[in-house]
Amino acid sequence: MKEVSVVNLMVGGPDEQIPWDEVEKKADQTWVAVDYGAVRLLRHGIIPDYALGDFDSSTDQERSKVKAAVDNIQQFPPEKDYTDTQLGLLTIQREYQYGQVVVYGATGGRLDHLLANIFLPLAEPYRPSLTRLVLRDIGNSVRYFLPGQYEISKEPGMKYLAFVNLTPVEGLNLLDEKYPLSNWNCDYPVSWTSNEFRGEKNHFSLKKGIIAVVQCKDVEYLI
Repeated sequence: MKEVSVVNLMVGGPDEQIPWDEVEKKADQTWVAVDYGAVRLLRHGIIPDYALGDFDSSTDQERSKVKAAVDNIQQFPPEKDYTDTQLGLLTIQREYQYGQVVVYGATGGRLDHLLANIFLPLAEPYRPSLTRLVLRDIGNSVRYFLPGQYEISKEPGMKYLAFVNLTPVEGLNLLDEKYPLSNWNCDYPVSWTSNEFRGEKNHFSLKKGIIAVVQCKDVEYLI
């Protein structure tokens, strides 16, 4: 098992949602690609350690280029029990000892794909990655938290802050955010959206449940 600090996972979501400046700065880091993610990484001069998926979004010519460039390729039939993103995370958990997994291309496009990716670390096979998983796009950064007390830092360029309970929660406290919350309990998912940092660091805590913390900003798209 290879030991690395960060593994980057490129999946097949819309290209315009990916912060390519950030990706290219990480070209020398460890990459795993699923489905069309392998094609887009090669276009940006990045060769992933692994490429896997059903590759149903790629042309024959694109698949040939991937097979020529990438040493470790696993192709699966379109009819399978796992999504390509799930297969990517399972591969990372099997092949690497890591501190963080950053996923690109997991948002935008089809809503069912987005929801599957948001809920990804809740299922038992992926729980080992829950607190180490980050979903990134041009306007959002998503991290996951178990019960505990936390200090979070404001990411550059991000204006808003949201707390989303993905499971029933007990004792959620937003201690020094712009809009505080005290000892909140709920048995269904809720997004406490459009909150903001006060200062560069803020604090929160929860006694039970799993939440996603989203830092985000408004993004203008060129049409």
